[in-house]
Amino acid sequence: MSIVVHVDLDAFYASVAQRDQPALRGQPVAIAHGGRRSVVLTASYEARPFGVHSAMPLYQALERCPQLVVVPPDFEAYKAASAGVFASVREVARAVERLSLDEAYLDLGEVTIGEATVVACALKARVRERTGLALSAGVASGKMVAKIASDDAKPDGLVVVALGCEAAYLAGKPVGRLWGVGPKTERRLRQLGIERVEQIAALSDERAAELFGRGGPAFRDLALGIDRRPVAEDDEVRSISSEETFEYDERSAATLLGVVRAQAAELEERLRKRELRAFTVGVKVKLADFSVLGRQTTLAQPTDRAAVIYGAAAHCLRRAGLNGRAVRLIGTRVASLVEHPPEQIPLL
Repeated sequence: MSIVVHVDLDAFYASVAQRDQPALRGQPVAIAHGGRRSVVLTASYEARPFGVHSAMPLYQALERCPQLVVVPPDFEAYKAASAGVFASVREVARAVERLSLDEAYLDLGEVTIGEATVVACALKARVRERTGLALSAGVASGKMVAKIASDDAKPDGLVVVALGCEAAYLAGKPVGRLWGVGPKTERRLRQLGIERVEQIAALSDERAAELFGRGGPAFRDLALGIDRRPVAEDDEVRSISSEETFEYDERSAATLLGVVRAQAAELEERLRKRELRAFTVGVKVKLADFSVLGRQTTLAQPTDRAAVIYGAAAHCLRRAGLNGRAVRLIGTRVASLVEHPPEQIPLL
């Protein structure tokens, strides 16, 4: 059986700032553009006890934490740091499914859980030594459990779920920790007296289908820790995307556009790394009720520029007509990719 590791850099943007600016270490830090309408992109762990979190309006963050140090984002520094981390990641993994600049699934191949634990420990140490950044990791038999384990490991930890112990590990957790359960669904389940994962795991096929539709039995299997989805290596890509799930449902257009801008910068880096350009740019929006909206547009010329990707994605977001509806997830995607080798310097 292949073992999956989920890795996630802790408070990535803030950690890069604290690494590069020693005076910020130990201080409550928020990464945000200036201005009252700005939103917090990332908050350091020192800021979180004050109730400061990502996607919060900056003015609210400052009200909760007057001593908060606001640092403007530096996407070039984030891209460079991410490149260093993923260089280390690819040295140990058979396949890497990159989710964002700071998060990925790793397929370690046919290894024991003990061997995978050794690899994860070594990777954490290597990333710390090479980049100065803390990496949290979860080791398990499947993607969902590995992701939950790495969340439990934060900050700078490692959680290993032994084979056969997945259901026991998940059992006492609130149902909101499962993939696919947002605040609205969690409230509905709680009204039915279903509060813990083990209660979903105990459902019959019939009851699971009543609660969750045709996919109910598969969802029940996730509650048991059964997750056979492979880590999808993206070497031969048809599209590249970046997604952000909000800790709290988001209604602010300014916040959504701020996230899309950051995603465009990430997509530029990933396109250029692969020497690709994109004709198509689109956005994906998952609402609080789990309905999904998608809009895309086709460019006259292919691009690998963040500014162009952002402009097109912002246009798509306006076309989606959200009108203040609560958003759980937003993603930006580029597709219709064409090869574009780097320009050659002519010989004199």
